Amino acid sequence: MCGRYASSRAPEDLADLFEARWDPRETLAPSWNMAPTDEVWAVLERPDHATGEVERRLRTVRWGLVPSWSKDPSGGARMINARVETVHEKPAYRRAFTRRRCLLPADGFYEWQPVAATATAKAYKQPYFITPEDAGVMAMAGLYEFWRDPAVTDEDDPAAWLVTTTVITTEATDAAGRIHPRMPLAVAAQDRDAWLDPAHEDVHELRALLHTPADGHLDVRAVSTAVNSVRNNGPELLEPPAGR
Repeated sequence: MCGRYASSRAPEDLADLFEARWDPRETLAPSWNMAPTDEVWAVLERPDHATGEVERRLRTVRWGLVPSWSKDPSGGARMINARVETVHEKPAYRRAFTRRRCLLPADGFYEWQPVAATATAKAYKQPYFITPEDAGVMAMAGLYEFWRDPAVTDEDDPAAWLVTTTVITTEATDAAGRIHPRMPLAVAAQDRDAWLDPAHEDVHELRALLHTPADGHLDVRAVSTAVNSVRNNGPELLEPPAGR
């Protein structure tokens, strides 16, 4: 699975990298500890309300997908990942897979391995940071969805709509597979247009666009256990574990 990740690039840099329009009034602080229910950056394509022309945007969404038919948004925290093996079949994801796909920019993601207790130390979970060897931005494959809040009567009120996302995952291989059995999928630069195109609905062609991040050229390193708490944030989370 992918339950935490880092995304520290400035929005203007992400907008340039993904050739997306970005509204400077929409901001997020750099984060080295993105967690479920956090606001995260997403790249997606939608028709412009005024012209109907499809445009690519960099915007914020909440991590944890809430299907449009949900009675309330409380279940989103449990839907942070969608398995690629079944994403095109599950009721919560299948419509979004054919119509509402996005990219989630990331520096890398975290996974954990349990460490057994010893005579002198308690058991703990050791976090590892998994990132492209070239330190490039990962374009994690995601889906997004709109949920209408029935408590807000005016549907033109931005508060009436909650936009949420999930990360598509697969069986982990290569370096990441030594740490955890699942990992996020990514979309290569040459496939981004096809992945984001809302008119592209062929399930088999879409699934073929998904690959291991950085084609499997990943760096895996143990980092500070401070990342285990969502209250901690900052580049120091990527430092080697102290005294271990």
